[in-house]
Amino acid sequence: MNPSTRSRTWLALVCAALLALTTSGRAGQAQPGAAASPQGYISGVVQSGQGPEAGVWVIAETTDLPTPYIKIVVTDDRGRFVVPELPNANYSVWVRGYGLADSTKTQMRPGTNTVTLRAERAKTPQEAAKVFPGDYWLSLLEPPAASEFPGTGPQGNGLGPNMLTQNHFINSLKSDCNFCHQLGNQLTRSVDHVFKAKPELKTHAEAWEWRLGTGVRGNGMYGVLNSQGQTRALRVYADWTERIEKGEVPPTPPRPTGVERNVVITLWDWGTDHSFMHDEIATDKNRPTVNANGPVYAVSAGHGSLTMVDPVTHRTEEIEIPTRAPRESVPSRFPRPNRPSLWWGDTHLWSNPPYNPADPHNAMLDSKARVWMTSKIRPNQNPAWCQDPANKFAAWFPMRQSGRQASYYDPKTKQFTLIDTCYATHHLQFDNDANETLYFNELVGPMVGWIDTKVYDETKDEQKAVGWCGQVVDTNGDGRITRPPWNQITGRGDSILYSGDTGGNNAPAGRGARGAGPAAGAGGGPDPKLDTLVSYSLYAVIPSPIDDSVWGVSERYPGYLVRMDRGKNPPESCMSEIYRVPQPGFDPRGVDIDKNGVVWTALAASSHLASFDRRKCKPITGPRKADGSECAEGWTLYETPGPNLKGTSIPADFHYYNWVDQFNTLGLGENMPIATGSNSDSLLVLDPKSQRWTTLRVPYPLGFYSRGLDGRIDDPKAGWKGRGLYANYGTHFVWHIEGGKGTKGKLVKFQLRPDPLAR
Repeated sequence: MNPSTRSRTWLALVCAALLALTTSGRAGQAQPGAAASPQGYISGVVQSGQGPEAGVWVIAETTDLPTPYIKIVVTDDRGRFVVPELPNANYSVWVRGYGLADSTKTQMRPGTNTVTLRAERAKTPQEAAKVFPGDYWLSLLEPPAASEFPGTGPQGNGLGPNMLTQNHFINSLKSDCNFCHQLGNQLTRSVDHVFKAKPELKTHAEAWEWRLGTGVRGNGMYGVLNSQGQTRALRVYADWTERIEKGEVPPTPPRPTGVERNVVITLWDWGTDHSFMHDEIATDKNRPTVNANGPVYAVSAGHGSLTMVDPVTHRTEEIEIPTRAPRESVPSRFPRPNRPSLWWGDTHLWSNPPYNPADPHNAMLDSKARVWMTSKIRPNQNPAWCQDPANKFAAWFPMRQSGRQASYYDPKTKQFTLIDTCYATHHLQFDNDANETLYFNELVGPMVGWIDTKVYDETKDEQKAVGWCGQVVDTNGDGRITRPPWNQITGRGDSILYSGDTGGNNAPAGRGARGAGPAAGAGGGPDPKLDTLVSYSLYAVIPSPIDDSVWGVSERYPGYLVRMDRGKNPPESCMSEIYRVPQPGFDPRGVDIDKNGVVWTALAASSHLASFDRRKCKPITGPRKADGSECAEGWTLYETPGPNLKGTSIPADFHYYNWVDQFNTLGLGENMPIATGSNSDSLLVLDPKSQRWTTLRVPYPLGFYSRGLDGRIDDPKAGWKGRGLYANYGTHFVWHIEGGKGTKGKLVKFQLRPDPLAR
């Protein structure tokens, strides 16, 4: 399909979705009808001894509904507020703001009388700083100085040999540690609870050494500590918490201003007090009116379940995801605690039994409002057809194992369908083509896989519907992918090595190609007559709306974009291009794309939101490069707001993922890129034209750690009330959220009013 045809298809799909909603209130049979919004509200003004308090949060929470419910707004420049669309219930209403102590909670119901909420200024800097976001506290952490690198090991400077530069250490701090949870929140910036549990420990360094080996992630955390260099890393962490214990506080964050004061934030409890819910999904990415007013879903990896909240009835439900093989034969990826958890002791959270081992990771909705997800359906060993040369994909890229496969849930029938895949699955995204092709990345592996959902619906034959391609670059410049043997790039980190063995079925990088043999040229370099098989493990994947390409991001330092074009006859027509993240950026994790085909990626560790516009590339003829050095001119990097790590120029925030608001579901315009402020309790919206940021902060409960987000249009005629963004608290450890053990995760909805008093 050429780009002009793709554009027409895109426009037709959007128009059809909008027409379906406006004519019937439904998109397919699974779409709920229009829902009446509650009309109750609470309004008034916030006053302190210094007068009206502008840019502070008013929080209303209730437990009267089927699940606990919170609504949050921001005061205007005169301290006034309106908390709109409140269900009829009893609410505790109170004020939180920078420079303030949390106010006393006032009990009230929605009504027409205005109220005055009394706020008190914080008496000390330490009291004020209690409610600062995690990145402000993390900014007090001082990484080893740039002059200390490279690491020379425990007998040298105490830094790990893989810590080549200060940026490598920061990359590990963020992507290895932040990968699971927020840094800088109350539990991570203190070791008091460690001393309480282990009174025999006497120093902060001893407390850090102990805590980093505890719980179901203890093996992983301790491995990171050793990789960073235990001696030097413990000094970094101990110095941080010691200074905080002695009273050091970070700079004061700015209060919300401008459009940030128009936000309305709604939160619902869901899951349990030890759920690990990676992401939520509210609608079809390509048709944002699908599932209007319907349930919002998340997958609970540790429980092997699909969790949902109905934002109309405020009811929540959790449904176990089935496996095809007996559950006892499907391995859990969550290890037994290395040392007892400080919260759960020796309890083996998320093991099987007692928990379902389906281990879902992500969910997406299709045009029928079916919930597709990545989930385990069997043990890791692949069926025979994944290596059978009679299958054309297996002939080129035979696959022996896959740690996770696919499934979908149909809300109409309340049934799950399980689909086997030869490649492992991690993130998933629907294309906007007529067949609603669903693409996957592997995480640990280079394959881009897909399910043709139309073919599957028609045939129920997974072998006919499933396909995959490795990453082969046209390095001989003949404009096509030649059959193996190929050159092969191996190596880790920033090293690029050429191997003369493309490996057959046992090749670690891409699992090789059947029949491949020696391919290296003279002197161990690449053979210029051959194409090159590369192996950039992809963290995420996104299909382009304007052509047949699929983009992925690799975290291999400093980070790479991989563009794979399937061509007309995959796998032999699959052709890849590699683009390396330029300095000063590193560590791409999320990836999304706008309507023009511009790719956006959150650089999690260097704290940038980066765009790559392939249209800016100088014309390339002849051999392509496999090392990512082409088209530096296609990149633009936008540094995210917030304080820097102590002694560095790198912000302390962490961006787990990013998303492009293609359809103006928030209200700031189409094609707005958004990064998750996973350390800053926020979503960060960038206006690329003005290069200005809008920070949408979740002030309560502290610890909003979002891995992803999406936006839905419930009613295109209802203005701000008919649209919004959805995200969730996606931390591994919900007991890190304000409130501690017993706290549940939250679904979070963001809406932007025309002004702070609109109701």
